[in-house]
Amino acid sequence: MLNRRQIMRSTPAVAVGGTVAVAGSIAPASVLAQASTPTTPTRKPVLMKAGANVNVVDDKTMKAVARWGIKNCYAFAAIADPDRLYPTVDELKTMQDIAQRNGVNVDILRPLNLTMSNIDDEKYPAIMLGQSPQRDRDIEGFQNTIKNCTEAGISGMRYTLSIVGNTRSRTAPGRGDATYVGSRMTDYSGPPRSANRTVPTAMDQPAAEGGQRRRGGGPNSGLINKPITTAGRITADTYWERITYFLDRVVPVANQYKIKLASHMEDAMVPLGYEGVDLVTNTVEGAKKFVSIQDSPYHGLLFCIGTFSEMLQNPSKDIYDVVQWFGANNKIHLVDFRNIRGNRQDFVETFPDEGEIDLLRVMQILRDTGYDGMVVPDHEPQTPGGPEQVDAFQYGYIRGLLQAVGRVG
Repeated sequence: MLNRRQIMRSTPAVAVGGTVAVAGSIAPASVLAQASTPTTPTRKPVLMKAGANVNVVDDKTMKAVARWGIKNCYAFAAIADPDRLYPTVDELKTMQDIAQRNGVNVDILRPLNLTMSNIDDEKYPAIMLGQSPQRDRDIEGFQNTIKNCTEAGISGMRYTLSIVGNTRSRTAPGRGDATYVGSRMTDYSGPPRSANRTVPTAMDQPAAEGGQRRRGGGPNSGLINKPITTAGRITADTYWERITYFLDRVVPVANQYKIKLASHMEDAMVPLGYEGVDLVTNTVEGAKKFVSIQDSPYHGLLFCIGTFSEMLQNPSKDIYDVVQWFGANNKIHLVDFRNIRGNRQDFVETFPDEGEIDLLRVMQILRDTGYDGMVVPDHEPQTPGGPEQVDAFQYGYIRGLLQAVGRVG
């Protein structure tokens, strides 16, 4: 027979009348229940949304965007005066009205200048050429655009301070009948020539049906040996001087009007001195220096997952720390979402689900760092079915990941 003291020692808890005896003390049963229930970590809310990059804001294009469940976009504005570099408030409001009556909002504007193009093909090159007083007039146009965006309910601008542009050297067969665009560092060889450029750069292609912007390129034959651009010899110091000159004049205006500036880093993995240019923003270190030039919550990046992966020697391992750093420092204002195979020396752009980057993990980092902007498909592979077919796949993939990160840790 066990006595009362032995029973209490051998029984860890006995419920009596709504209380529990634990180790010789009496505690309410509700307290014990709370203490024994595993604590579930609070999941960060998903603030980001799927977005689209469009050339033209008209009813047809906005309906095509809305068809895929996309409610946000970034776009060019229609400017009536061919000699005016900035849209008026009325022009921006008209654009926003067209988008909104189709269930879409224009979140970010693209200016007519400062595009991802080679300086020899840029219609308004004065800022990156350092040509005053024209660059000051072009910067004033950018400042006016910032001011006008506020009145039209547009929260940001996307631009690129590019000299070399979006450079690709080759194509490769993809899955099924798809073709992938890629680049190899060894494809760029030889000292720059002084003659006219003879090998075309992979430039932005005309808008496809629905007005959505296409990017990509075709193969080039032989080693690429281009001449120095019209910018001449550009050292790193010169490049940084021109970037700083621009940022010193536009970021204070962005601060005043609370417009986020999202700059795409130079998307060219080429040797130093290619076309006479020492590129400075096509590395992670360069991107970190870029965002440090102005201390402002409105000065940040269009963070292209593909471009930053291409900057790395081991992107499948290192890209996550890079996303974490820029996200935690609130420097990601827009995301272009694409995948690659390879690294800085040799890569191709793939469908989002088959590259080396774990895009679900990337999306989780964006969620956890509080990113609240758009996630936009980018650089889709080329297919006989046309770009709209690939768009459908990429939009669905992004929307699926957004739903997934809302339910998993």
